[in-house]
Amino acid sequence: MTTALTKISIGHQDKLVAGFAALAITIHLLESTLPSPIPGIKPGLANLVTLYVLIRHGWVLAANVSLIRVIAASLLLGSFLSPTFAMSLAGAIASLTVLGLAWHCPGKPFGPIGLSILASMAHISAQVITAYLLFIPHSSLFALLPILLTTALISGTFGGILVCKILQRIDNLKNT
Repeated sequence: MTTALTKISIGHQDKLVAGFAALAITIHLLESTLPSPIPGIKPGLANLVTLYVLIRHGWVLAANVSLIRVIAASLLLGSFLSPTFAMSLAGAIASLTVLGLAWHCPGKPFGPIGLSILASMAHISAQVITAYLLFIPHSSLFALLPILLTTALISGTFGGILVCKILQRIDNLKNT
C-alpha cells in the first residue's frame, strides 16, 4: 500500500497574509482586554494593519488579512457566531467595501488618513445597522449614531496618522 502526498506550495503572498493576519489577531486580542466607556467603542488598532496592507500590497491581501483576523480572533475569544462576531464581521465587510471603492477611485484621492476615516465610519455604521436588524430593533438605537460616528472620526483620524507614521518610518528604514 502506498500513500500519496500532496504538496502544497506556499507563495510569497500567502506568507504576507499569514504574517499580517497574525499581527492583526494579536492586536485584536490585546485590544479586547481594554475597558470601554461605551459598549462597542474600541480604538480599532487591528484595522490599521488592514490599512497598511491595503496601501502596500493591495485590496485583495488587505481583505484576506481582515477576514482572517475577524474569524480567528472570534474563535480565540470564544465569540464565533455570536452577536459580537456578527457585528465585527459586518463592520469588517463594510469597511473593506468602502476601502475597495475609495482605493479604486481615479487619481487615488484618499491618503491614509482619509481611508482610515472612511473605513472607521463604515465599520461603526454597519455595526449599528447589524445591531438594529438582528438584535435591537428599536429606533432609539440610532440616537447613538452621533456619538459613535464622532468616535469613529476621532479614532479614524488617529489611526490614519499612525499609519502615515509607520509608512514613513518603514520608508526611512528602507532608504538607509
